[in-house]
Amino acid sequence: MRLPETDIAVIDRAAALRGRSRTDFVRDAAVRAAEDVLMETMPIRMSPAGFKAFMAALSGPAVPVPEMVELFQRAAPWETRSSEVDTGLLEENASRKKGGSNKKG
Repeated sequence: MRLPETDIAVIDRAAALRGRSRTDFVRDAAVRAAEDVLMETMPIRMSPAGFKAFMAALSGPAVPVPEMVELFQRAAPWETRSSEVDTGLLEENASRKKGGSNKKG
């Protein structure tokens, strides 16, 4: 393949970060891209019984997945204690700018 020097430089830098040769890096990237395309266009085949079971699963009522329920009940990283401390500092600084005093004692 003929590529612009800028493309070769980017590929070489990425290959070096992975500890691989340019050839290995490009070959693996090309194979992965080809597999993605094939998976997108490959028809899914199943037996009539398998298709019936698949459609029954899709048509049935939704069932909660306990792990997903627990995940969505957790606080997001930006809602954790460190964020509360940061928010408190922001509010304290805003109060000081308005002329309020936040001294204890």
